[in-house]
Amino acid sequence: MKIGIVGLPNVGKSTLFNSITKAGAECANYPFCTIEPNVGVVAVPDERLEKLAEMYNPQKVTNAIVEFVDIAGLVKGASKGEGLGNKFLSHIREVDSIVQVVRCFENTNIVHVDGSIDPIRDIETINLELIFADLETIEKRLDRARKLLKADKKYQFEIDTLEKVKELLNSGKCARTISYTDEEKDVLKEAFLLTLKPVLYVANISEDDLNDVSANQNVNKVIEYAKKEDAEVIPLCVKIEEELSGLDKQDKQEMLEALGLNESGLDKLIKASYKLLGLMSFLTAGEPEVRAWTIKIGTKAPQAAGKIHSDIERGFIKAEVISFDDLMNSGSMVQARERGLVRSEGKDYVMQDGDIVLFKFNV
Repeated sequence: MKIGIVGLPNVGKSTLFNSITKAGAECANYPFCTIEPNVGVVAVPDERLEKLAEMYNPQKVTNAIVEFVDIAGLVKGASKGEGLGNKFLSHIREVDSIVQVVRCFENTNIVHVDGSIDPIRDIETINLELIFADLETIEKRLDRARKLLKADKKYQFEIDTLEKVKELLNSGKCARTISYTDEEKDVLKEAFLLTLKPVLYVANISEDDLNDVSANQNVNKVIEYAKKEDAEVIPLCVKIEEELSGLDKQDKQEMLEALGLNESGLDKLIKASYKLLGLMSFLTAGEPEVRAWTIKIGTKAPQAAGKIHSDIERGFIKAEVISFDDLMNSGSMVQARERGLVRSEGKDYVMQDGDIVLFKFNV
């Protein structure tokens, strides 16, 4: 699962990516590793793992991970090949969701590519290029479907679905702004539309705005815009995040306290990006290892077991499950069992975020 970071020049996109990769380098178990020059893998912050580590004193603690891609910069006309247009669009096609960085701070020393600060204009510049690319994709698929319709009437549904999205795109709206039936989703899945990818907005603010983000009218504009897409907005000061990412744990905590923050904006972003992909974690705990395992929301117990090993899924018998909160409130697994809080779940059990699981299997 990949998350693409996009934005216009001088909005803080590359600095944010550099902060993410530096933060990853501080993680003992999942250090930042360069897969390509512009791809970074970082650990998803999870306070639950720290609590379990205190309880079990394991040899190893392993976080879930998420992958960020620093996508080539965009200029107007990218959909027609301007600038690094084709490279930009091809990189967007390869990611599962988008983090769009928008500039919400004033600084005369950092020139904006369009000459002034207007986050909505910036968002729409990027969205319009993606819309133009999607319209081209839809036209090609419509031509194909119309030809096949002569031989098979089933293609009428595909045509109707594509026409519905085409009308939406022509109105200047992204494909993700409306809901679809399961059948329509199946049609659109094959089209790989760029504007269908879920998005999260990062509002890059100045250090002066940290204590009262609501006073920043540019951030408020982004929040109002994002509501149309049911998207989340994370305000953060990229400059501060870059400083924080280079500190050790204690110095970072001291700086956060001095700034009046509970956690870094970067940690919020990584967690939100994980959820944006429709992901969650179940946990396993013992002396060898405490670990978070990544699964899609809605995954059933046998498929979750398969994340650990295919043999466990194949020979699945049952799952012994306790919620993280129940275990913490009990003080130990022994106490939790005595209280009857450890449940035995079968093949139809839908996993919940934070479930602590022991799978029983036979192969």
